[in-house]
Amino acid sequence: MILEPFLASLHIVAILAIVVFSSSQAALCRQEWLNAAVVRRLLRLDWIYLTALAVLILSGVARVVWGIKGWQWYVGQPLFHVKMTLVVLTLLIVTRPSLAIRRWVRALDTSGALPGAQEIDRVRRAIMLHTHIMPFIAVVAVFWARGW
Repeated sequence: MILEPFLASLHIVAILAIVVFSSSQAALCRQEWLNAAVVRRLLRLDWIYLTALAVLILSGVARVVWGIKGWQWYVGQPLFHVKMTLVVLTLLIVTRPSLAIRRWVRALDTSGALPGAQEIDRVRRAIMLHTHIMPFIAVVAVFWARGW
């Protein structure tokens, strides 16, 4: 069956893209570096990040529904629920930076204003938080794949 390795590969590529583009956002989201071009770049990175996140979720759902193991196996695994809880937590955290970056672009377009230092720090901390949760999701996935 070619579908299973294709979906697994797509899932892994999406994870790698998320790490790369989230890390890029964290690196650029600094008060001393923020200017109009960086705000627009952050929005572009966020779109790429969200696209990779959508691919990750869709490939994961496809693996559960159409994968070799079937949805009954997945929902019967305790670490699957731990992993999904961490993914949902990440989705909740990532909402704040995405909305803030869109606000920044709108403010930039209407008045030319850049966000304040506190706002930049809040967004950067949220980006860093969801980026730091990713390794825990990977660790849970590794233990789960090893039969824990």
